[in-house]
Amino acid sequence: MRFEKLNDDKIRITLNRDDLAKKDINIHDFMSSSIESQDLFFDMLDKAEKEIGFVTKDYQIRIEALAVTSGDFIITVTRSLPNSVHKEAPTPKKSASKPKIKIKRKQMPIDTANALYVFPTFEDFCEFCTFLQNHKIPYTTIAQNVSLYEYKNCYYFTLENINVNYSHLKRLFSNITEFATYLTYSSLWVNKLKENGKLIMKNNAIRICLKYFK
Repeated sequence: MRFEKLNDDKIRITLNRDDLAKKDINIHDFMSSSIESQDLFFDMLDKAEKEIGFVTKDYQIRIEALAVTSGDFIITVTRSLPNSVHKEAPTPKKSASKPKIKIKRKQMPIDTANALYVFPTFEDFCEFCTFLQNHKIPYTTIAQNVSLYEYKNCYYFTLENINVNYSHLKRLFSNITEFATYLTYSSLWVNKLKENGKLIMKNNAIRICLKYFK
């Protein structure tokens, strides 16, 4: 776990899968608002205060979590005082209540040509596909190539040559974060999936899933 101070009210925390494993938290739990992920965030804030003097007690806290293809997680923490509290306020006492945390998961930019998501389990991917069908969100024209790979017990969903005229694009990218974690797309990483991962569904992964695994 690494801490970096960006300015007086913002820091960056970098942690890896081993940091999550020590807390017995998987990717899905971490990117959700589960009790376990909340405890991990509070633990990170305590360490940030001890290591770089970043105090969060009595502050409102906003957290942005982003998974990157290296396997690390980049956490940006921004603190702000409530409107009723001024910057000149005295240092909070140790008995002060825990800060209120708002967790925001990164979404994919709408104007990108390719996208990469990781699902913790195959069941999560199936639930996402069923969600699209139940909410009547068209899925056959999302992208030219929609594939699913298995790699190190996780399931990687690739969308290549995304159809920019697809009318439900913003809605799709908003909903998928309820089931999967957005990764920064990298051709090197996708090639690694193709070489070392297992191709589960090729070209029309959503349609195949709904046909055989619904």
